[in-house]
Amino acid sequence: MTFRLNPIAPHTGTAYSDVVGGVTTFFTMSYIVFVNPTILATPGTGITFSGALTATVLVAFSMTLMMGLYARLPFAVAPGMGLNAFFAYTIVLQNHVQWQTALGIVFWAGVLFLIVSATPLRERIAAAIPPALRIAAAAGIGLLLTLIALRNAGVVVGDSVTLLRLGELDHRVLFLIAGIVVAFALQRRGNPLAYLASILVVTLAAWVLRYAPPPDRLFSAPDFSSVFLKLDVVGALQLSLVPAIIAIMFTDLFDSLSTFIGVATASRLTERDGKPLNLRRGLLVDACATLGAGLAGTSPGTAFVESIAGIRMGGRTGRASVVTALCFLPCFFIGPLAAAVPVYATAAVLVLVGLAMFQTITALDFNSIEDALPPFMTVVLIPLTLSITQGILWGFILHALLYALSGRAREVPAVLWALAVLSVALLLVVR
Repeated sequence: MTFRLNPIAPHTGTAYSDVVGGVTTFFTMSYIVFVNPTILATPGTGITFSGALTATVLVAFSMTLMMGLYARLPFAVAPGMGLNAFFAYTIVLQNHVQWQTALGIVFWAGVLFLIVSATPLRERIAAAIPPALRIAAAAGIGLLLTLIALRNAGVVVGDSVTLLRLGELDHRVLFLIAGIVVAFALQRRGNPLAYLASILVVTLAAWVLRYAPPPDRLFSAPDFSSVFLKLDVVGALQLSLVPAIIAIMFTDLFDSLSTFIGVATASRLTERDGKPLNLRRGLLVDACATLGAGLAGTSPGTAFVESIAGIRMGGRTGRASVVTALCFLPCFFIGPLAAAVPVYATAAVLVLVGLAMFQTITALDFNSIEDALPPFMTVVLIPLTLSITQGILWGFILHALLYALSGRAREVPAVLWALAVLSVALLLVVR
């Protein structure tokens, strides 16, 4: 982005700058209103697009509002990229878990996250997990999103012999390239509408060229009957589902800590000791967003790194988040319009988000096998198994094991040893 930081004090902001910042954050992340329901309503999941859209907007509105009023931070919250793919493709489609039970998994992950965020355990876990594994998890999720995008655009398809192969190159590929060009051109100019414009341009082109039918109507009432409060809390407590609960909790924790620490540091929203401002409250809101997502009927919610755009435009206090939350309200009524967006229209956004997540891999240390192999396996296993769980669990195990074999066992904290042992146990019950 090319926005300039406003010359204001680190923890303050004017009402006007907070409004500008809040609106900017909304436009920068508004693509989630279209992308998240598209992923969750993939054929076979059983989730309706209208229900997923309503749940997405409900989480974004309520949790962003909570972030502004309770945590008093200019961070927007919505169902996160990566975990929505894990929810739909791995838990529901690959593991054949009913979507109601999958929502229960999200709920219990939120409960665990809430407990961790409200106790000193948060700091112990955060300090114990090697930064390389956090980076690898983000990079692996980036590859997973890119794989989904290429599949949606028909670039790659499944094959019984080679696993994957080049698909039929048709209009979807041209639309993918067009979407990337539009988003790239706008991002180069620092335009917060880059992702949204990419989706809308491809969608309009598909309608005009009759590759996809336009909506019969633009607006409808929110759908609170399909997935809202339809979670199976008891059914999610199966032993075989514990790894998914743990994986969501840890991924959410990594994502939240990375977002709060990274954005707060870059934006000077920190205490004098460098700690992110109101970190505990921010993490509590993030935990509530995951718990609340299970109730609303969507994948876990999290703070969006795109909030940095609004912060750089002047949003420095919780008022900016309140403004962003209010911007989400009209989205409750655009169900027919959103449902008419073809699945390949979001492919370019998925590729670019995947790139943004994958580029963190440049910070990995490849000078020794014990430092390189655990994150490498984490990065590789997430897209190849369509499972964040597998990547994280194998990362914990290999890190502890290789450090022990290389004579560096003392560098492994007790908490990480416990996580490695837990990972072995969880792998034994993964379906």
